Amino acid sequence: MEEAIIKVESISKNYKKRKTKEIVTAIEDVSFEVKKGEILGLLGPNGAGKTTTIKTICGLLKPDEGTVYINGYDVTKHRLKSLNHISAVLEGNRNVYWRLTVKENLEYFAGNRGKTRKQVSARIEELLEQFNLKAKENELGSSLSRGMQQKLAVAVAMLADSDVLLLDEPTLGLDIETGYELRKLLKEIVEREGKTIIISTHDMPVVQDLCERTVIINGGKVIADENVDRLISLFETRAYSLTLGTDLSTSQLNRIEATFPIHYLNEKVLDVTLEKENDIYELMDILKVESTKIIKIDRSTVDFEQVFLQLIRKEEDHAISSVN
Repeated sequence: MEEAIIKVESISKNYKKRKTKEIVTAIEDVSFEVKKGEILGLLGPNGAGKTTTIKTICGLLKPDEGTVYINGYDVTKHRLKSLNHISAVLEGNRNVYWRLTVKENLEYFAGNRGKTRKQVSARIEELLEQFNLKAKENELGSSLSRGMQQKLAVAVAMLADSDVLLLDEPTLGLDIETGYELRKLLKEIVEREGKTIIISTHDMPVVQDLCERTVIINGGKVIADENVDRLISLFETRAYSLTLGTDLSTSQLNRIEATFPIHYLNEKVLDVTLEKENDIYELMDILKVESTKIIKIDRSTVDFEQVFLQLIRKEEDHAISSVN
């Protein structure tokens, strides 16, 4: 079994609302591991507890309960030693200084890690070439495109030579070409340099393309910790494409929308993902009501975005039924 470089063990974090003093649980009993040399997707809808989890891993928040270990070091008890093994690029934070040039940014952040310009000069040249930033080395951070700024931020994180990179929304706001370029770079970082990467993102194609495994958090709890391909294959057995001979009525469309959270209708082709195998009978009943002609039924391809939405919907439905 591959060795885990990060262990998140039963962490919980509560907040107190300022006005009402009400206690709100951000995360509860969250546990998972990250293996050396893997790219893990850490996912969750807004307000699910994902950001709290990320900040706890990075040592920016202290959990009320539980422990985070990085390369064997307890983040709370041995903060400096543990954080020497992880670098983070957090969305919404200023990860580069706009008034410094590209090269000056790399030199400055290396100095923050206690390294002299002489010690890192060769490595900086390598990173400028690797990230296609050499032609921009004397340009100010403020003049760079969003994509260039993001690549510089990752290069700065790489300069620390830590074992783990934690990237929060690394492709947010990037054009398609730059997004693909950054994905390629991240794959190379893992394959050539043996780094471990945690990606937190809402960009599901990035997860499907880069991540072998994903941890999904919703309602402050882990609802899935599974191989990406396995999750897709599990849901693929419940995805159907129906070619219809007649249009669906408004009543039928309303019933389908209420019953099947993931569905697409393109003219007379209905793609639907079922939560349970027996749901196919309910779908047939909806079509039977108005004698809708079915010309063909095929299995349809599922992407990870559909899987993610299905898992979130299932968890939310379970939470509602538990309350009732």
